[in-house]
Amino acid sequence: MTFNEGARLDSGRVKSGGGGGGRGGKLALGGGAGGLVILVLALLFGGDPGELLGQLNSGTDNSSQSDTGGDLENCKTGSDANSDVDCLVVGTVQSLDNVWESELATQTNVAYVQPEVRLFTGSADTGCGNATSAVGPFYCPADSTAYFDTSFFQVLVDRFGSSGGPLAQEYVVAHEIGHHIQNQLGDIGRAQQDPQGAESGAVRVELQADCYAGIWANHAAVTPDPNTGEPFLEPLTQTDIDDALSAASSVGDDRIQQASSGRVNPEGWTHGSSEQRQKWFATGYRTGQVSACDTFSARDLNNPPALTR
Repeated sequence: MTFNEGARLDSGRVKSGGGGGGRGGKLALGGGAGGLVILVLALLFGGDPGELLGQLNSGTDNSSQSDTGGDLENCKTGSDANSDVDCLVVGTVQSLDNVWESELATQTNVAYVQPEVRLFTGSADTGCGNATSAVGPFYCPADSTAYFDTSFFQVLVDRFGSSGGPLAQEYVVAHEIGHHIQNQLGDIGRAQQDPQGAESGAVRVELQADCYAGIWANHAAVTPDPNTGEPFLEPLTQTDIDDALSAASSVGDDRIQQASSGRVNPEGWTHGSSEQRQKWFATGYRTGQVSACDTFSARDLNNPPALTR
């Protein structure tokens, strides 16, 4: 999705550097591309992703790492978002704010509360503990903050075969903000109650965040920025949709397992298959409705009801 060049960006909406302190026990949630290195380890060795996160971070020497992100003061217009990946995050977050401020209240009677968003490189101190760039983008419910090391977008292409288009990157941001919507609606804790398996709560939480990313894509090009009266983003093209589906497919549990170990083990899934992730994103995109993203009531995660009616 291309930004309208005249869109006004608020560089202060996204912070640069580490997040809120504390080492809470809540597991940080990734998915659009979040936690992929941790996820691969968990799928290969059958470990708990939360425990592996702690092990990886405890063995990391953070003394040589930085928690600073990019220079966001340069993010002023949609043209900047089209040419700079850090500015792309800023613009996507503002677009997400506009969509969810309208749609969440209208559809659920819950007022949208903007999450914190931080860019970092190296490592960041968060309400969920210390995290390194190896974790990828993630959302921490303990401090209601989404964290992004934007260098991971290239990793998504180089190591996981995603396309490099803008909506593939914007999908990652929208997925993490989707976890914030779940936090507001009281659903995010279901991932920890049932953390692994093809029908697990963890998979349903991740697929729902994919669906919420699709809702944003549905409304992004028609929801105006209140400051300019124009949407942040231009209408989607088929190439844009292909980019988002490519990103969703590249982080499917089955695809990662096959590439890493040569076999697929649904009992170890935490995010859902490539096909499932594509279908639930498509569900949100086609309907634009929160009610269509009820993965917890779905009897067949391979066939979202909204796509089979």
